[in-house]
Amino acid sequence: MTARPGLVLVRPAREHLASYLDALERGFSPDNVRPEVTRRAQLDAIAADADAFLAAQEDLEPTDFITLPDGSRRPKLPGFRRWMWDGAVLGSIGFRFQPGTVELPAHVLGHIGFAVVPWARRQGVGTRALALLLEEIRPLGLPYVELTAELGNIASMRVMEANGGQPVRLFRKDPAYGGGEAMLFRIPLTG
Repeated sequence: MTARPGLVLVRPAREHLASYLDALERGFSPDNVRPEVTRRAQLDAIAADADAFLAAQEDLEPTDFITLPDGSRRPKLPGFRRWMWDGAVLGSIGFRFQPGTVELPAHVLGHIGFAVVPWARRQGVGTRALALLLEEIRPLGLPYVELTAELGNIASMRVMEANGGQPVRLFRKDPAYGGGEAMLFRIPLTG
C-alpha cells in the first residue's frame, strides 16, 4: 500500500500540537524501546510547558543527558525530530548524530528512529517519512546512516530496505537496552 499523497514531515509546532497530543492520548508513543514511559513523560511535559516541549524537539547543541532503559545516563547527541503529517500527526521520526564523524556511541541505536501511529500502519507512512528525512539530512554530508531493528520487527526492516537499506550485521545491543540481538542496517547517502 502507498502512503497518503499529502504526507510531509513538519517541525513540531503549536499548529500540530493538538493532533500530536491526541495521538499520545490514544496510546501512540514515539519510542519503540520504552513506549509507555516516553508517552507518559511527553504528556506530562506538554501539560507542564508546551512551548518548552516543542523547543526540545530540535536540539543541535545539547548540554544535558539522556536516561537509558537501565537508568544509566549518557550525554545527549545533537539531533531533531519531525512529525509525519497529512492533516493529522501519523507518527514521529528523529535523527541524531555525532559531530565530525559518522560513528555513533554503542548506546545509540542508529542515526534514525521512527514510529507510526497504530491506525496508520501498513499504509506506506514509515517508508515515505524515512525517504523525506533522508532528503533533509543528505546535505549534512554523512556517507551513510545506520538504523536498527529488533529481529522480529519485519515492518521496520521493510521500511529500511525500501529506502535502500542493507542489512550489515546482527549485533548485541548495549547492556543498557538489555543486550538482546538486533539487526543493523546501513543506508548510503552519497553516490
